[in-house]
Amino acid sequence: MKTPAHSRVLILDFGSQYTQVIARRVRECQVYSEIVRHDIAAAEIEQLAPRGIILSGGPASVYEKSAPQIDLQVFSLGIPVLGICYGMQLMARHLGGEVEFSDRREYGAGLLQIEGGTPLFDGLGGQMDIWNSHGDKLTALPEGFRAIAQTENSAFAAIEDSTRWLYALQFHPEVSHTPRGKEIIENFLFRICHCAMDWTMGSFID
Repeated sequence: MKTPAHSRVLILDFGSQYTQVIARRVRECQVYSEIVRHDIAAAEIEQLAPRGIILSGGPASVYEKSAPQIDLQVFSLGIPVLGICYGMQLMARHLGGEVEFSDRREYGAGLLQIEGGTPLFDGLGGQMDIWNSHGDKLTALPEGFRAIAQTENSAFAAIEDSTRWLYALQFHPEVSHTPRGKEIIENFLFRICHCAMDWTMGSFID
């Protein structure tokens, strides 16, 4: 296994228009992020030794035959994972949850009601404005998970299995329309992944 020069977070790209935005948000926190293909082997991830993994959103439905997939061993590496939108649906479905197919997308602003007791939402209070852009939605939790936030349209807007360091969001924390989304990303990086603030754009140029 390599010993990276910096705390590294891998972003598995499932085709989201926001993948580059996710990478930028992580780097704004002075943490090195690297975008990789969605089907990267778990063994290769293990060699890269990231502190955390983020699964991007994407335009596909998990029900499509051509939907991008993931090496399921990623969820057993003991590395914290944050699934966003499609990444959440993929994680939940493969781990035993139920995802409901929808031919209508939920697009626009929403209000998130936050449960306490999770480091992902530490310091964010009881509710926050968020941005949705998804079609399918989670309707039953995988075993070991609990809901940590809800919206008017979803009882499972955010979920976690803290014993396996698996977290997932139905909304997009990386976009400016989720005003406090960067704080969620910071919580994932520093409270869950225990990343160090050891990277700057100057490091990239060097």
